[in-house]
Amino acid sequence: PKFSMIMKINSFTVSLTVENVSLSSQFLITHFGFVEKMAAEGFASLQHEQSGINVIYLQKGIEVLPAFMRNITSAGTILAFVTTRIEREEERLRSAGVPIALPMKTEEWGEKLFMVKDPNGVIIQLVEWV
Repeated sequence: PKFSMIMKINSFTVSLTVENVSLSSQFLITHFGFVEKMAAEGFASLQHEQSGINVIYLQKGIEVLPAFMRNITSAGTILAFVTTRIEREEERLRSAGVPIALPMKTEEWGEKLFMVKDPNGVIIQLVEWV
């Protein structure tokens, strides 16, 4: 059957399962300007108010997750944040002692990027289109 309208999406949230919710939450709050909107044992919901990006962290093993994924962490997932003045951001994060997982590079199609790693190993990629 054909649909006469496309589903309306009101917002987007990514949910990541990690070993230690508070470490990843504090990392986004401290280094990327997120604010905590809700939190409970093994759960934190964060929002970047300027962009509206939502990130939820769930504790590995938490019972709200289905059994088949309860003990799987978010390995291999990249949170990519598009920004401007990326060189300044890399210097700011490097000066704050944030581990740089991939140094600044420019792709041939014009994407400038670098990656950092949070305390749970979650990769955050900062991207600027040039």
